[in-house]
Amino acid sequence: QVQLVESGGGLVQAGGSLRLSCAASGSSFSTFAMGWYRQAPGEQRELVATVSSGDGTNYGDSVKGRFTISSDHAKKTVYLQMNNMKPEDTGTYYCNLKFVDWETAKHSELWGQGTLVTVSS
Repeated sequence: QVQLVESGGGLVQAGGSLRLSCAASGSSFSTFAMGWYRQAPGEQRELVATVSSGDGTNYGDSVKGRFTISSDHAKKTVYLQMNNMKPEDTGTYYCNLKFVDWETAKHSELWGQGTLVTVSS
């Protein structure tokens, strides 16, 4: 069974930095993309950033130039470095894993439980 463990959320002042981590564990799967999405109260979940197994990256417009996503393929871990944070970055950040299950050969998707990020003004 594939599992995700998120860490790194918390409270930070505007202009500050936080780093999120998400590690995938389990057997018999291959990762083809990992990333972060966020959801503010009363809002829809939105893309923050994703990274593919080939290290291609994609960012939401609101975080470009401030956030950086990276991954350690051997550890099946993705990191999100968030700099120059703004109050509008506040929300619950969810890790997302897209993978192929070796046993079924099916493409699947898994979400983490979410980690809360609060940016105070």
